[in-house]
Amino acid sequence: MSPLSGRQLLSQIARMRAQPEDEQGVLSWTLGFGALGLAWSVTTVSAYLPPVLEQFTSSSTLIGLVLSSEGIFAILLPLVIGPLSDATRTPLGRRRPYMVFAVVPMALALALLAFMPSLWATAFIFFTFSLAYYVYEPPYRGLYPDLIPESAYGRAQGAQHVMRSIALGGALVLGAILLSVWQPFPFVVAAVLTFVSCTFVVLLVREGHLPERRFPQKRSYLAMPFRIVREHKDVRWFLIANTAWEATFAGMRTFVVLYITIGLDQPLWVSSAVLATVGTGYLIAAATSGRLGDRFGLGRVILFASVVYGLGLLGATFATSWNQWYYPLILFVAVAGGMVMTLAWGLLFKVMPATGRGSVSGLAIMTKGVGLLIGPIAVGASIDIAGTFLESTEGFAAMWLIVALPVLAVIPYVARLAKIEDAVDAAAGGRGARG
Repeated sequence: MSPLSGRQLLSQIARMRAQPEDEQGVLSWTLGFGALGLAWSVTTVSAYLPPVLEQFTSSSTLIGLVLSSEGIFAILLPLVIGPLSDATRTPLGRRRPYMVFAVVPMALALALLAFMPSLWATAFIFFTFSLAYYVYEPPYRGLYPDLIPESAYGRAQGAQHVMRSIALGGALVLGAILLSVWQPFPFVVAAVLTFVSCTFVVLLVREGHLPERRFPQKRSYLAMPFRIVREHKDVRWFLIANTAWEATFAGMRTFVVLYITIGLDQPLWVSSAVLATVGTGYLIAAATSGRLGDRFGLGRVILFASVVYGLGLLGATFATSWNQWYYPLILFVAVAGGMVMTLAWGLLFKVMPATGRGSVSGLAIMTKGVGLLIGPIAVGASIDIAGTFLESTEGFAAMWLIVALPVLAVIPYVARLAKIEDAVDAAAGGRGARG
C-alpha cells in the first residue's frame, strides 16, 4: 500500500478527531471572539486616529504615512511569527504563547493613543499597537486549521465574520458617539474590549496534542514560507488572489466616503447610509455563506460571488449622480464581496499543505500588508489622473475601475483553487458526506 500524502493524512486525522456539530459550533464562536477584538481595535484606529493626529499636523500626507506604516508590520512580522508558532512547543501550546505575549501591549497601546503629547509620540504608540497586532494575528489564524475539522471550515469562517461585522459596525457607530463625549473614549473602550475578547480565546481554547517538530532548528522553520511558496502552486494562487482582494478592500475603504461626498456631491449622512448598507451586506454574507460553502464548495461559492462582486464594482464606474435605487444594488454587491472575504481563509485552509500552517497563515496575512500599501496608492493616483477627463465626478469614478480589475483578474486562480478543493474533498470522502 502506498504511503499517504500529507493532505490525505490531514484529512484522515480530521475524520478521526471529528467533533459533534454542537461542539464545533461552540469552538467556532469561541475562536470568533479573537476576530471581534482584532477588528474592533483596527477599525477604531483607522477611523479615529486621523482626528487625533490632526491636532499635531495639517499635512494629510504625513498622517497617511503614519497610518500606512501598518502595512510594513503586516508584511514583515507574519513571516517570522507564523513559522515560529509552528516550531514552538510549550505547556500552553504552540500558538497561544505568542497571543499571550501580544495581548497586553496591544490593549495598552490602544488606551494610550489619544493621550500622547506630540505627533511622533502618537506615531510610536501606533507602531507598538501594530507590532503587537501582527504578533497576535498569525498564530490566532493558525488555530483554525489546527482545531476545526475540514467539514466546518466554511461555518467557522462565517462565525468569525459575523463577529467582524459586529465589530465593524460597533466601532464605527459607538466610536462616533464616544468621540463626541471625550476624544480618548473610543480608544479606551476598544482597549478594554480587545483585551477581554482576545484573552477569552487564549483562556478557553485548548490546543491538545502537538505534533513532533519537523525540523530540529528554528531557523529551518523561518525558511518554510519561502519553501511553501516555491513548492505549492495552490498556495501561490491563493496569495495572488488574496492580495487582489485585500488591495480592492483597502482602496475602497480609503476613498469611498470622498467619492460620495465630493464625487457625487452628497451630504455626509448619505455616506453613512451607504456604509450601513455595506455593513448589512457583509453581515448577511457572514451569516449565510459558511453553510453554502460547506455544502457546495468554498471555491465554487467564491467563484460565483467574485463575478458578481467584480462586475458590480465595475458598474459603479458609470454612475455620475446619486439615486435612491442604488441601495439594493449596493446591498447585493456587498453580499457578494462579503462572501469572498468570509470564505477566503477557509479555502486556504483546504488547499494548504498538512504542515507549516502557521507559515501559510503568515504568508496570507502578509498579502493584507501588500494590499494596504498598494490599494490606496493605486486608487488615489487613478483619481488624480482621471480628474481632467471625468469631470462629472471629479475623477472619483475611476476608483471603481481600479478596484474592480483585481477582483476580475484573479477569477481564473479561484477556478483552479475550486478544482483543487474538489480533489481534497474527494480524498476525504466527498462533500455530501460532510453535510
